[in-house]
Formats: sequence, structure tokens, C-alpha cells
Amino acid sequence: MNRDNPDLPGARPVPVPETDASVVGLLRQLTREVPSLFTKELALAKAELLASLTTLKAGIAGVAGGAIVLLAGFIILLMSVVYGLSMVMAPWLAALIVGVVVMIVGFAMLQSGKKQFEPSHFKPDRTLDALNKDQEALRRRVS
Repeated sequence: MNRDNPDLPGARPVPVPETDASVVGLLRQLTREVPSLFTKELALAKAELLASLTTLKAGIAGVAGGAIVLLAGFIILLMSVVYGLSMVMAPWLAALIVGVVVMIVGFAMLQSGKKQFEPSHFKPDRTLDALNKDQEALRRRVS
């Protein structure tokens, strides 16, 4: 049985697409679509930020665990370098030289790592792109 045929009993009316192209019609359509658009854009931004935060958490945990193990091994290696140098110079001088070299290397590594936390790495690019496209579409519709 065809329920979309208006001539039959119990039939549902077929929705007629709006063809009102006047300014009032366009504004009415705009007021219906804008809240939905904002809701979808906010959901996209939230999903993007959650994905960034999850990646950041995993990265921090991996870096912290690896840093602890590396630090233990590195301290032992540095002790062996100090012991080796103390055979050819005073032990305090050997420790001083090794300490200064390690601090310089550590500072360079710290500066390199800070670059990973720049705000540009956490920018929701897809959301901003979608908002720009929506803005352009609205401008074309209204004008």
C-alpha cells in the first residue's frame, strides 16, 4: 500500500520542499540551520581537543618512563667517565668537566623539547577550517 499517495485513505502528506527564495525565507532558513551548525562545530572542536589531549597524555607518560630509565643508566655511565678521567687528572676536576658537559647537553635537549609544547601544535585546524567554510557558505547564501 502506498502511504505517500494523498488520494488513498490513511496516507501521509508528502513534504513539499520550500522554494521561498525571498530574503525573509532565507533568514527563516538561516535561523533554523545556525543552531544546528554551531552544535556540530562545537562537537567537532571537542572531539579534536580530546584527541589532542589523549595523544599528549600518552606522549608525556612515554617520555617520563623513558627518561627515568635513561637517567639511571646515564648516571652510571657518567660515574665511569669520572673514574676514567680521575686516572689522568685530579678527581674533582674530572667530576667538574663531566658535570659541565652534561649540563650543556641537557640544556640543549631541554630547549629542543620545549618546542613540542608550542600552542600551534594544539590548534584545532579542522574545526577552524570548517568554521571558515561555513562562514563563506553563509555569506554566499545571504548575499
